Formats: sequence, C-alpha cells, structure tokens
Amino acid sequence: MTRLTVWHDGGCPLCRREIALMRRLDRRGAIDFVDASNGETSCPIDRSAMLARFHAREGDRMLSGAAAFAAMWRAIPLLRPLGLAARNPVVLARLERVYRAFLHLRPRLQSFARKVDRTA
Repeated sequence: MTRLTVWHDGGCPLCRREIALMRRLDRRGAIDFVDASNGETSCPIDRSAMLARFHAREGDRMLSGAAAFAAMWRAIPLLRPLGLAARNPVVLARLERVYRAFLHLRPRLQSFARKVDRTA
C-alpha cells in the first residue's frame, strides 16, 4: 500500500478535532499527519495554499479538497468504502461541491468552535 501524507491546519479547532479522530481510526499507522500551521514544517506547496484547503500526497500525486479526503478515507479500513466510492467522478464532484460549501462556512464554524473550547 502507498504511504499517505496528510497536511492539516493545527491552528484550526475543527481540523484538530477531525485529525484526532482520523489518528484514532488509523490503527495501522498508514498515514503521516503533518501540521502545516507549524512554521518549522516543510510544505510541498505554498504554506498559505496548504492551509486554505485540505491536502494529501498519495505516492507521487498531490491531492486537495475532496480528493485528499477520499485518499485519507481509503487508507482507513472503516472509511475505505467511502474513499472507494469517491473514485467515481460523479461522486467525487459532488463531494468537492460539499467541501467548497464547507470552506465558505469554515471561518464561522472555527469561531464557534473556539468559543466552545474557551468555555470547556
């Protein structure tokens, strides 16, 4: 199996929660999770572009958005069926539309998550 590297925004409370869940589900250790918000971490593309969208490298292919999520899901046995379904171009296009809608809402959701974190 090809090793997968996933870059995430460790400064984003939503991303931290999601990556924590993915780490727990990645029982085989098939994914290298890299915090792109850390200025000391090297990024294969511009750091601001890396933080604006979800990115993963599968073999020699750099993926972003829904395609990157699908690659991560394929690496986790429990989520593999979702990742395999996303190989269908129609399914992947729909997931990408949902992801872009999420990106539009992300700043407000981050603000809400930060408030929840402060009160917890």
